[in-house]
Amino acid sequence: MATYSCRTAKAMRRPFDSLFGRLALLVVGVLLLAHFAWFALIRLQRSEWQARYAVEETMFLIEAVRQHVERTPEQPLPSRVKVVPDTPGVASPADPPVPPPVEHFLSELEDRLPPGTQIRAKGGNKPSSLWVLEPGFKRWIVVPLQPLRSPRRPLDRTLMWLGLIFTGAVLSALFAAWQLQRPLRTLAQAVARFGRGLPVAPVRERGPLELRQLTRGFNTMVSNLAQTDKDRNVMLAGVAHDLRTPLARLRLRAEMLDDVKARDGVVRDVDSMTHIVDQFLVFAHDGTDRSEPVGVDQQCDRIARTYRAVSPSAHAVCTDLRAGPDFVLPAATLERVLSNLLDNAHAYGAPPVVIETVRTARGFTLTVSDQGGGISPQDLLNASRPFVRLDPARGGNGHSGLGLAIVERLTNRLGGECRLGNHECGGLRVELAFPAQSGTAQA
Repeated sequence: MATYSCRTAKAMRRPFDSLFGRLALLVVGVLLLAHFAWFALIRLQRSEWQARYAVEETMFLIEAVRQHVERTPEQPLPSRVKVVPDTPGVASPADPPVPPPVEHFLSELEDRLPPGTQIRAKGGNKPSSLWVLEPGFKRWIVVPLQPLRSPRRPLDRTLMWLGLIFTGAVLSALFAAWQLQRPLRTLAQAVARFGRGLPVAPVRERGPLELRQLTRGFNTMVSNLAQTDKDRNVMLAGVAHDLRTPLARLRLRAEMLDDVKARDGVVRDVDSMTHIVDQFLVFAHDGTDRSEPVGVDQQCDRIARTYRAVSPSAHAVCTDLRAGPDFVLPAATLERVLSNLLDNAHAYGAPPVVIETVRTARGFTLTVSDQGGGISPQDLLNASRPFVRLDPARGGNGHSGLGLAIVERLTNRLGGECRLGNHECGGLRVELAFPAQSGTAQA
């Protein structure tokens, strides 16, 4: 559980480690590449389109002048065009070389005109007129040569529209990606709550087919496990209640024995069985702790003093309480947690047993540690599982393997986390981390 919280915090600090972050990065990258390629293609083809348009315009003008001369020669031509008789030297080909765009334009125009047509561009390095002599037509047709405009700067209207389209596409794609990952995010939050032992409501099935199937499977699994847990708790509670009356009668009869040694042995065994029955009832309890919230520091100090007074032969219990008055928990839950941890330290640890509380940036921690042999690393994962005894020889001393399981369950119901580990100097260290608002949680 602590590992999961650490991973969640790291994911919060690394936004592109989430599904939405990676989808957003992929969408923006693909759209940016597509728009850049499209813009580059437009820029490369613009000169070609301008040349074709100029050729079409010039072809139309030449044809209009020729038909005008053939059909209505008596009417004057517009001032921008004229017709010059083909006399020697009137259109000399010895003009300077023209720029590459004009040369390309003349080549395209020559391909469109009838074979054998002569074309001259007049005006030096910046031609201003075009002379055309078609076969069978004894006059030069002179038309203005439209300057071929070079492509505009990159920051032109095309780029502006491209930016607007790109922005709209990115926003739409990000909205779609957000809607796509929302069901998965909800399911991940439900899995996190379920992994911490908190109650989980059925997750609504939505999204693609595979995600709906995954959600349906998760809901079914949670429902089956909840029913199994409920059946087990009912069984444990029933067995515990059925055993209480016979144990009370057995203790009463033991008190009547004349043999003191036998009487003490039977009473001790009955007390051990009663302790196991009580643990069954606590573990099977699945209701709400309605006891008043109390200050953890004050309650820990009181329980430690009571523990020392009631069990003088027990290990020394020390306290280091620094959480402050804001750290509150339900009284009954806190007492159950501390009694189980102190009993566990008394049975398997070594003095001194230390109860510590401290305030952290995310809430509060309550720690109980001892100086015993601790738990081997390979057994730490199983130590808080129900009915697990790490030492098989402990089966006859009133322990059922529920102590740490009860502590973890009660802690989870308050929205906290139970972390098991070993002290640097040896001994078991049980750290309970609670959020800032844990006193009103259910347990």
